[in-house]
Amino acid sequence: MMELNLTRVDYQQVGITSPKTMRLLPMSGKTQKIAVADQQGVLQCFGMKKGEIQLVFATPPGPKIIRLEVAGPVGGLKERIFVASGPEVRGFTKKGKNFLAFDTNMSEPIQSMYVEGSDLFTCGNFIYNHYRDCKDINHYLCGDKINDVITLPMDKIPDVIPILACQDRVLRSLQHSELLYEVEVPGPPVVLELYGNDAGDDGNEILFGTSDGRVGLVQFGTLAPTHRWELPNEKKNGGVLSLANYDITADGVLDLLVGRDDGLVEVYSFDEAEEPIWRYSHTCSESVTSVQGGVVTTPGYDEIVCSTYAGWLFSLTSAPFHKETGKDTMTFTSEGKEKIVSLRNEVDNLQQKVLDEREKYQQTAFSKDAVSAVPIFSINDKFVLNCEDASYSLSLELQMPIDNVLLQSDVPIDLLDVEKNSAVVSYSACNPEEGNFLLATYRCQANTTRLELKVRSIEGQHGTLQAYITPRIQPKTCQVKQYPIKPLSLHQRTHVFDSSRPHNSLTLTGQFSLAEIHSWVCFCLPELPDRTPAGDNVTFHFISTFLSTQLECSYRKGEAVFRSDNISTISILKDVLSKEATKKKIRLDITYDVNDESIPHTLSLIHPRLEHQLLLAKKVQLVDALKELAVHESDTSFLSAEYQQILKEADQLQIEYKKQPCHLERLYGMITDLYIDKFKFKGQNVKGKVPALLEVLDTYDLQGLVQFLKTLHDS
Repeated sequence: MMELNLTRVDYQQVGITSPKTMRLLPMSGKTQKIAVADQQGVLQCFGMKKGEIQLVFATPPGPKIIRLEVAGPVGGLKERIFVASGPEVRGFTKKGKNFLAFDTNMSEPIQSMYVEGSDLFTCGNFIYNHYRDCKDINHYLCGDKINDVITLPMDKIPDVIPILACQDRVLRSLQHSELLYEVEVPGPPVVLELYGNDAGDDGNEILFGTSDGRVGLVQFGTLAPTHRWELPNEKKNGGVLSLANYDITADGVLDLLVGRDDGLVEVYSFDEAEEPIWRYSHTCSESVTSVQGGVVTTPGYDEIVCSTYAGWLFSLTSAPFHKETGKDTMTFTSEGKEKIVSLRNEVDNLQQKVLDEREKYQQTAFSKDAVSAVPIFSINDKFVLNCEDASYSLSLELQMPIDNVLLQSDVPIDLLDVEKNSAVVSYSACNPEEGNFLLATYRCQANTTRLELKVRSIEGQHGTLQAYITPRIQPKTCQVKQYPIKPLSLHQRTHVFDSSRPHNSLTLTGQFSLAEIHSWVCFCLPELPDRTPAGDNVTFHFISTFLSTQLECSYRKGEAVFRSDNISTISILKDVLSKEATKKKIRLDITYDVNDESIPHTLSLIHPRLEHQLLLAKKVQLVDALKELAVHESDTSFLSAEYQQILKEADQLQIEYKKQPCHLERLYGMITDLYIDKFKFKGQNVKGKVPALLEVLDTYDLQGLVQFLKTLHDS
């Protein structure tokens, strides 16, 4: 398999871009034009000629453009440009003529859009609308936030079948204004794309990308869906923001292009079984909001065109760059020399302009009539739960370099190491009695525009994590972002519930409305829609990313029932919901049913993690002694096989141990909570017997621990 060699070439910088706001127009002559829209409301179309940008047209600034689509007649050439801003959709020809200005009159601003022939599909946060010839013909109110919309190709599928990507880890297939069926996917889907640009041979194959970095292919059959394949995110790369199909490897088969929010651009080819195989990756320092494949700069040479959050447009081109003795060599033609002189003059002019503006600012700042003006800057932030390691990733991205980020939390949280993070962290002393559990400062290196952090919370304790972001601009200014840490923060939505497990239940009855109980449940659990779902009865299922225990929340006006195989989850819900009802002065009648079999069941789920951590801690304790022994002994073959293995894996063991601070204490705390909660529901206070439990944990054995709890209960 031939190696893929691509070289980065920068085009220009526009304003901040949203996902899916850059497209390539069909081939015009030997190259293609780029259409890009930014959050300043500017849509521009340009091509490249002899390395210079040739602007076709640019619109004046206006409302923020959130989505750009290129469309045309069904099955025909797609060369018309459509942009969405607020509730309005505008259409432009490839020459820049504005032929459409359509106000959808949607109650929400448009967040996603798709155009096919004379059909326009728009979505707000929860509302889907279908227009034909600018007339509203179908609509659908979704129970959760809609992230993207696409439709199966109408030249292959006789009916209109839109697909919605929803935040609750579901793809919803619609027919007219009705739900056809739902497809559960492994993460919250944020982007959809037709497989092979035409949805496959049968016109029903859709690619999806999730916010936790997975990519998959689903075939939407007439009656039921089929999962074709899924790319897991084993390397914990960023969330997927854009997908495209293009034959960049020139083997006659379309490749899959993936753009991620951590700046990674990837290429996957397909084997004979049509399974994706990684071929190439390129890392830039900003979120890749759009990715496309085509021929833009040099006729005959394919390239991957990318746009970033900060507005940079660049390509990864297959055009050859001659190298000799490891250095780039250039032939300086008169044209090349002129270009270098032109670039130098441009840099000199820019430097002079910066000096003039700086001097002008200084004069204004110290004049008698000076008015203080705080610079406004946008922050692209994401606070998302990682199911693999039960932690939260906080990513912060600015258009300008970040100077420092101060983190403050009023609840206990652990900061975890992030390999991609080059910032220097320093901790400040804080007083938990004053509600301050964390104070940490990240000082960024020059030109760092994106920072990624990882935190892990403790379930049962809730509060707020605050990030104070200071960019490298003058005058110094700071923005504060707040992220709620919920009582059951390590739970994620699922659509599967195993009823065969031993469950504990909690039932609440009282004079509360459906909206009130829904707001209380939203306060306790992540990944729930803020707006109250339609219908009289609501049911949600969750799974713990830390222990794999499950939770069912079923409620209606005046009654709520919660079932979980972890009694600590039920205990947390009981405490928090009681407090929320008390704030509203609503009286609750609380009944519960404790299943004693759930305790050994939960302990059996904790057991593998605890055993692994105890073994890891034991091995790490031996590492220094074994290393010292290896220094003094030239031959360590006399050591047992176990000790030789520890010595061989010493660095890896220490890295793993460092990545999981307080992990063992966290597991001990869970077992202690389980023990206390079990007897709390039976009306017994066993906090005085916790030292005896810790003694059992020091000489850990699963059967001994289960027997300890059982003996105490029987006594």
